[in-house]
Parts: sequence; structure tokens; C-alpha cells
Amino acid sequence: MPEYFHRFQCLAGACPDSCCQGWEVQVDADSAARYRALPGALGDCLRAALRDADGETLMTLAEGRCPMWRRDGLCRIQAELGEGVLCRTCREFPRLTHDYGDFMEQGLELSCPEAARLILTTAPAPLLVEDRPEPGEALYDREAMALLKASREQALALLSEERRPMGQRLALLLLFGCQTQTALDGGEPAPFSPEDALETAKALAKPCSSQALPDFFLGLELLTPEWARRLRSPDPGPWDGRTAALARYFVQRYWLQAVSDYDLYSRVKFTVLACLLIREVGGDFLRTAQLFSKEIENDVDNVDALLDAAYTHPAFTDDKLLGMLLETS
Repeated sequence: MPEYFHRFQCLAGACPDSCCQGWEVQVDADSAARYRALPGALGDCLRAALRDADGETLMTLAEGRCPMWRRDGLCRIQAELGEGVLCRTCREFPRLTHDYGDFMEQGLELSCPEAARLILTTAPAPLLVEDRPEPGEALYDREAMALLKASREQALALLSEERRPMGQRLALLLLFGCQTQTALDGGEPAPFSPEDALETAKALAKPCSSQALPDFFLGLELLTPEWARRLRSPDPGPWDGRTAALARYFVQRYWLQAVSDYDLYSRVKFTVLACLLIREVGGDFLRTAQLFSKEIENDVDNVDALLDAAYTHPAFTDDKLLGMLLETS
């Protein structure tokens, strides 16, 4: 887990963008049964708010907000019954857990404003390691995981080379991801030379309008009017100094997940596209990054669409991405 994981504390009523609005919360079966059995006014409100759809129980929104979200910004369930009665989603968000059987990785979701602040302003540091009380069996190919773990460390090191412009660092990440994908596919592992890779990147790069980025994202499912407005009126600027922390977040979150399907490269492109888009949209960097996560990372359909587009969209080919990155170095 990252060093800041245990420092997270919900801002509650002071949160500038509560997770109690905009999302229909999935309620786990045990919590749903407990809520429906509650007596009194709170039980009546919960029974009216819960609905079942496609085998899941959801908390239906009222005017775009959870009906349990009080006007003072606090949760009625927690206020009246205590934190222990919150459903699993509300109790755990924005904490992330990826369980690989014999080890787990934990982190925070960028879509939470306070988590975004910690993610984007904390200096890079080694992950904290704690003993897992009862580790299970490895749920992955050990050789593939060893490759992914080692290559992730190299990727994070490339992103932390402050002497290089941010565009060059992301270009190197793209080419390193391509090389690692080849090794993951069974090719012979090869040393990675950043200097040689930059020469290759410059040779491959082709011009491409960055307007293709907001245009593509406007075609995805849109959650908030603010995000749609920002995509329609982008305000690009230079690379923000926190972009390296943003890219490290994506690498730490998604790199090892390639062990499930052996598709690392689409996840690397996801990282590059996200960083390019957030720069293109502009505005307050922390808010733009947090909005991106809320709109994309917390929507499975949007994530899948972006991973597919990494291979199929004509503006997201390697040469055009390199053109956008090196043009803005």
C-alpha cells in the first residue's frame, strides 16, 4: 500500500464533491437485509430507497443524491446507527483492494477529493508492506507476475526522472510498456535504453490534434454537467508538476492487473491518454484529475471503452500519441 493509505480521513460535511451524489450505491446483500428490517422512520426511508436490479440492490438517487445524505453533508445511517451499519461500498470507499491470493495491494481512488489530494501531493516513496494474516494460494501465473512486478518498478523509475520533460517521460513509458508487452507475450526480454527509446520515439512521432481527446471522451457516458462542459471548452496549458504523481498512480493501480489477461499495453495507453486528456482539459489540476476518475475509473463501461479505443481509435495509435507527447515536452 502507498505510504499515505493510512493517513486518509473522510472530509464528511466539508467534502467539496461528496460520493453521496451522482452515483447509485450498490448495497451488499447483508446490509440490504438489515436495512429492510429496520423499524421506524429510517427503516421506512430505506425500504423506499432500495431497489433490486439485475441481481443487485441499489440505493436509488433522489434529485441526484443519496436519500440518506443529509443537508449538512453527513450520512443519516451513520449519524443514527453508527459507522458499522454502513453498507460495504460506503464503508470502504475510496479504499481499493486488489486481491491476488497470496498478497493484496491496497490504495485510494482518485475520484475522492481528499484521496486525490494525497495521491497528487505526496512525494514518491516505497510501498508499505504489512503481513497478511492468512494468505491464500497465488491466483496468477508466477512468471508473468514476476515480470510485471519488476517492470512496474522500472516504469515508476522512468516517471520519476525529473531531469526529463514530462512529455518525454510519458513517451518512454509508452515504449517501455510496448517492450514489456512483448516479453509478456513470450518474447525475449531486452534491456531498455531511455536514450535509444527517445530517438525511436522522435522517428515514429506523427502530428495529431489533441482535440481528438476531448471529442472521444464526449462520446462516453457522462455523469456530471461539469465534466461535459469542461470537455466542450478545454483550456490546455503546460504540463502540471503533479502529472508524474498522476501517472504513478495509474501505473501502481493497473500494471499488475495485466496478469489476469496478459494485456498490459492497453493499460499503459490508458495512463498516457488520461495524462494527455487532463492536461488538455486544463483548469484546476486536482479537480480535473478527480473528475476524470469519477467519470471514467468509476464507470466500468467507460473503462472498457477506453481500453478498447487504445487499440482501435485512429488518433490513439502509437505514432500519434508520441506526436502529442513530444510536441508538449
